[in-house]
Amino acid sequence: MSKTLSAFCLTLACSAALSAQIPVLHLPLLRSAPAIDGDLSEWKELAFSDGGWDIYRLRQMPWFDPSRNRLTDHGDEPSPEDDLQARYYTAWDAKYLYLGAEVRDNVNDADDPEHQDKRWYFKDCICWFIEAPRDLAPEFFGQGDNAFCFVIDTRKPEYGAWWRHGAPDTTYIEEPLPKSAVDYQLHMNPWGRSPGDFILEARVDLQATFAKSDPRWAPPQVGDTWGLEIVHTDPDGGPYGGHFIVYGTGDDDSTWGEAILTGPTQPVERRDQ
Repeated sequence: MSKTLSAFCLTLACSAALSAQIPVLHLPLLRSAPAIDGDLSEWKELAFSDGGWDIYRLRQMPWFDPSRNRLTDHGDEPSPEDDLQARYYTAWDAKYLYLGAEVRDNVNDADDPEHQDKRWYFKDCICWFIEAPRDLAPEFFGQGDNAFCFVIDTRKPEYGAWWRHGAPDTTYIEEPLPKSAVDYQLHMNPWGRSPGDFILEARVDLQATFAKSDPRWAPPQVGDTWGLEIVHTDPDGGPYGGHFIVYGTGDDDSTWGEAILTGPTQPVERRDQ
């Protein structure tokens, strides 16, 4: 076999291996816009969610990297599944992206001793990384890449809803989400179990964000494909703590999940027999 053919085969094998790691996700359309009030009951059964995530489930995933997906141990931590568990919810309509999470966390930590507004990853935070429209080029917060990040701080500071994104010829733009483009609510300790537990509910205006990140963006339609990754940070008092990184490996958008926009879905049917 020639060196050229060998190199070509190796490239194909690497591409196939990478494709096998990229999950295909289906994001449903919501027929009715929910109220953003910290209660997901209106729409969570109609959204994309693939169950609960903890560190044990994460380490079975093909994208798992223990240096990135990890929990911290400060000497008095509970069992790993009690340290952090979460269910994430994602849906869309013609105007908004809807984001939700139900989280069991042993500690709420929204303090960063070396605070900078852009350092959401040093605080309890959930961040949806989205490329819209998706392309196959590996980019690191370039054109079309967005991160919508919500710090779990009931004071809702200006940096509490953060937007990292790219634009044509520019990468890693860091700024607060414009107040006119976002609405979000936090409900702390919703089950009376732990003051670190919370529900997050948010909506983000598509035109005000995606269109700024990528001039190719067009209003969403069923069948469109976006990229999606979720990053959930959990320092628990450490300077740079644990992460759950779901559906990808980090800032490289070519590793993010393939999110296909679908029509409305129905709640799970339960029968008498």
